[in-house]
Amino acid sequence: MRWAGFLAACTAVAAAGLCAPGKARAQDNNVYRFSPVNQYGINVTAAYWNPIIAYVSEKSSVQLQLKIGRSSADTTAFVLAQEVKFVFSNHLFSPDREHLGWKAFGRRLTPPVQSQLIVSDDSPITDLTQLAGNEVAFPGPEALVAYKMSAAHLMSRKIEFKTVFGGKVAAVGANSQLAEGYARREGRKYRVLWSGPPVHDLALMSAAKVPDAHFVASDGSEYASYRDFYRTAPAALR
Repeated sequence: MRWAGFLAACTAVAAAGLCAPGKARAQDNNVYRFSPVNQYGINVTAAYWNPIIAYVSEKSSVQLQLKIGRSSADTTAFVLAQEVKFVFSNHLFSPDREHLGWKAFGRRLTPPVQSQLIVSDDSPITDLTQLAGNEVAFPGPEALVAYKMSAAHLMSRKIEFKTVFGGKVAAVGANSQLAEGYARREGRKYRVLWSGPPVHDLALMSAAKVPDAHFVASDGSEYASYRDFYRTAPAALR
């Protein structure tokens, strides 16, 4: 993963006046909390992000602090409660959240991801229609790519299934990037029953009260596919 864009973005935010070096020295207690969506366990997430945050804080004079909950839903609750100023998320593009004013200013240089419905490679299930009446597991109720998009596809096919967020199940809704990584680490194989259209990875976003930076690495237009999804998604998944 290339983090040069993230480091440059945070440095540019500092230069734009959010917390220029002189100002940072005058406001030593001013900490800007950063909440990335939980895609791994808390320990792995902290081990992954804390060194990056420490480096960005040192180089940009923006004092960042990691703030994550026990689950993706908990972390998003911090964001909605306006307890953080920066996020790495795709949970803020729905109509009822866009009015909060979060601004996309960057994203990772990674390939697009896809919502997928997958089963183990030895599963007798080879077609989506065979999921009718079965339990399908998802990471959590806030997972846009892995849960909402895949569940919406099953609903559009009028395939009745039981939603669970864990346990032994017939199939799982997944983010292609995370599914591939898990299979590689654990030496597992799986079968893809369905893949959605490619969408960009999570966005780096700043709160409405954070001044605009003097560059545009992302203006949010790349995330139109997320907004398009919400226009036709079942009401229960918006």
